Amino acid sequence: MLDSRRPSDGRAPVVPTAVPTAVPTASPAASSAASSAAGRAAPGRFARLAGLCGPAFVVSVAYVDPGNFATNMAGGAQYGTMLLWVIAVANVLAMFVQALSAKLGIATGRNLPELCRDHLPRRVSLPLWVQAELVAAATDLAEFIGGAIALNLLFGVPLLPAAAITAVVSSILLMLAPRGRRRFEATVAALLAVVLAGFAYQVLLSGSLAGVAGGFVPRLAGPDSLLLATGIIGATVMPHVVYLHSALTQHQAVPGGAGETVPEKTVRREAVRASRMDIGVALGAAGLVNMAMLTVAAATFGGGDPGSLQAIHAGLGQVLGPGAAVAFALALLASGLASSSVGTYAGQIIMAGFLRRRVPLLARRLVTILPAMAVLAAGVDPTRALVLSQVALSFGIPFALVPLVAFTSSRKLMGDLVNRRVTTVAGVAVAAVISALNGFLLMEVFTG
Repeated sequence: MLDSRRPSDGRAPVVPTAVPTAVPTASPAASSAASSAAGRAAPGRFARLAGLCGPAFVVSVAYVDPGNFATNMAGGAQYGTMLLWVIAVANVLAMFVQALSAKLGIATGRNLPELCRDHLPRRVSLPLWVQAELVAAATDLAEFIGGAIALNLLFGVPLLPAAAITAVVSSILLMLAPRGRRRFEATVAALLAVVLAGFAYQVLLSGSLAGVAGGFVPRLAGPDSLLLATGIIGATVMPHVVYLHSALTQHQAVPGGAGETVPEKTVRREAVRASRMDIGVALGAAGLVNMAMLTVAAATFGGGDPGSLQAIHAGLGQVLGPGAAVAFALALLASGLASSSVGTYAGQIIMAGFLRRRVPLLARRLVTILPAMAVLAAGVDPTRALVLSQVALSFGIPFALVPLVAFTSSRKLMGDLVNRRVTTVAGVAVAAVISALNGFLLMEVFTG
């Protein structure tokens, strides 16, 4: 239940108050001049909308991280194209959740961790912060290991120093984030394009589009396929990017510069429209990548699970040729670098929001690499570590979704952008379904 106290930093929630002012009747000449000015201003509006796009590309890398490689390739290898419909459903759910997160930042000027701190009792917000930090750590574990495996496959670098190289390169990317947001977004989008291009190439080599249409007919093939479908859907909505997306959009609802008279309400609604377009393109691309993973595995390994990312790489080389193996490793490397940078950035947002404390991003990077280095130094199977990290991420999903739906349903916080009743009902249903699926996945993992 939301607390009615004012935010602890003294700022009241943002509620739109702009009232259109009366415009005196203009002469025909003045009207003509105004029309001409409006025509000249139109490109400015489109430029403003385009300028609001980008955050969803940062978020989208969480949906093609190294954990997705293992899950989707296993699904295609074992069940062919049968689970394509599961990926499609998971992608729609992800778009819905990220749209709510983006709208929350636009409407309130605050991000989800800040709102949790300001409107929930301290005995609730502090445990939320602890689990969010654990989720961010699990995210970094998966991304570092994925990048290390890719460098090992491409250049034969041992896993431990490969993880260190991944940390250094992704740290350079992180340096763009605080002061060069647009460059950071563009760099992450370019890495996403590398992943997409890598799997597009593999699709062409494998001819895996044959029989794809049948994969969108909902069906399962027993308990094992149900468990895998649960893993695909349950692990798709990553909690750290639910927190992050609201932070990336929280400063977007700002009226134009000098000389512009765009009402605040219009600016807010334009920002929401831009975010939906952004989400549709970025997460649509991520969904295509996930589908490509599954179809390539179906065409290459049909009938047997290769068992590890290294085995998948070797199998692609044997069946499709060395070019496919290189494309897979490059896509995995791009995924690991991009998603590790985004994971650490999300961790910074989480700490600053919940605690009002910041540590330098590079210092945080040094801390977050330690679990991955420890896992690799202990000789743990890296693919198994990836799977376990996804389980940890699953645990954190309800703690992000429940506050998100609650806050976006509050008119006091959201003003005219408050959820419609059908949106709130859908949000509750999505949160319940994803949480239930992850509960089932956790139970299966720990009980066998």
